[in-house]
Amino acid sequence: MSQDPAVAYGDKARYDRATAGLDAPLAVVDLTAFDANADDLVRRAQGKPVRVASKSVRCRALLERVLAREGFAGIMSFTLDESLWLARSGFGDVLLAYPTADRAALTELTKDARAAAAVTVMVDDPAHLDLIDACRPTGHGAEIRVCLELDTSYRVGGGALRVGARRSPLRRPSQLAALAGEVVRRPGFRLAGLMAYEGHVAGVGDEVAGRPVFSRTVRMVQAAARKELAGRRWEAVRAVRAVAPRLEFVNGGGTGSVQHTAAEAAITEIAAGSGLFMPRLFDNFRAFRGRPAALFAQPVVRRPGPGVVTVLGGGYPASGVAGTDRLPEPCLVYTSPSPRDAH
Repeated sequence: MSQDPAVAYGDKARYDRATAGLDAPLAVVDLTAFDANADDLVRRAQGKPVRVASKSVRCRALLERVLAREGFAGIMSFTLDESLWLARSGFGDVLLAYPTADRAALTELTKDARAAAAVTVMVDDPAHLDLIDACRPTGHGAEIRVCLELDTSYRVGGGALRVGARRSPLRRPSQLAALAGEVVRRPGFRLAGLMAYEGHVAGVGDEVAGRPVFSRTVRMVQAAARKELAGRRWEAVRAVRAVAPRLEFVNGGGTGSVQHTAAEAAITEIAAGSGLFMPRLFDNFRAFRGRPAALFAQPVVRRPGPGVVTVLGGGYPASGVAGTDRLPEPCLVYTSPSPRDAH
């Protein structure tokens, strides 16, 4: 990630002091940069709380740190096992981002009233409800909080062209309302929220260096996709609230779309996680700039030719498809003749 040279020089000096005497490979989280990125997410969220995506942070101490800050509330988790662990570690609001087929974890959830009060599971099919019921102990167990997911993909030409991931089968407001009615009618369930993650906006850069035509095309398609989704999301929320007036939250967004999603009246909270570390993926967005906060030092083990080194070890890709835009790249390179480390 490109940085102001003066800032980069100061960062390099701080990292050298912090890691003096340690052998690579090693990892560093720059808390100054981490906190600055957190502040920027809050600014772009325009007063709406940011729910932290744990799969992008993967460190309980950092989750605790960011959730202690003004403007952050709740965790979006990756698996039900992780959700249960977080709940038992003291986190009181955990939204599972994906449906689960983990019978053992579901059985645990239905038996633990405290965990069930803290964890909300994702469903997009009555079969998910059936599975939860099948895992319940005799007597129905704890009330299970559920969230419905709206498919956000942008479709053109009657679906001939699709932009965005295939996530939920629930696309039309009427489909969400029908499943909401199923949840409300079933004993032992509470419809807590609605989620709609627009990854084709939040995770695709709109200003890629050296690719002006591609970048303009992305901006044009994303603008159309945001407009279509805003209208459909509003209608979906209205349809679900007609069935479940006590809906607690409507979640949307991601690091790359925070400011756009927060502007929608239907949205009550924003999801973001990668933006706390700012991987290179976010070098390609026009609307914001962050500071790289998660870095890895790799040992240089060979110098096979001028300007070329071989480092031992890997890195930490941004979440999503492992394309070249999500893989780590050198941020601070040591030019000393000592074959020590490259950050």
